Amino acid sequence: MNNLKAKPFVKWVGGKTQLLDEVQKSLPANLCQYSNLTYIEPFIGGGAVLFWILQEYPNISRAIINDINKELICTYKVIKNNVQGLICRLENLQFQYKSRDLEERKSFFLEQRRLFNTKDISDIETAALFIFLNKTCFNGLYRVNSKGEFNVPHGKYANPKICDKDNLVAVSRLLQRVDIYCGDFADTEKFANDTPI
Repeated sequence: MNNLKAKPFVKWVGGKTQLLDEVQKSLPANLCQYSNLTYIEPFIGGGAVLFWILQEYPNISRAIINDINKELICTYKVIKNNVQGLICRLENLQFQYKSRDLEERKSFFLEQRRLFNTKDISDIETAALFIFLNKTCFNGLYRVNSKGEFNVPHGKYANPKICDKDNLVAVSRLLQRVDIYCGDFADTEKFANDTPI
């Protein structure tokens, strides 16, 4: 498990997993020769580039990530700071979901979606439901209505992996080198000005 490569813990529209070879081609050929680098990502989303670059270039000593999606950023922070609590809650959700038949799963999904949309839950519950909904909703979409409520329908997957414990632990390990922010992407410019390359 210690050698497991961290990968995105959610499916995300616009994810870059399939484009990592192109990303690498755009980087300086001698990037690995620099020391004490800081990587800044103003739109973190699913984090494919972040996880890849931190594992590919150990000379990146610090990363700064940002997104305007509060629930997404809450999830990153919970994975960083309390991954075991999150895993426990996700295992419980996974058991409850998979022990139901298809119609019961849909009802359970809608019940969890309603709870998530109250926005009156703990950070661990927010993160667990964020991941649960991503793994069980239609096509892993994240969409909200005009009231800011998550409204993607149930996805009807036969055997979704709701709790990927090993990956969450690997992600948590990487996130120890990451400062996590929630706000407008333009706010990350100040970090770039403080970080010579």
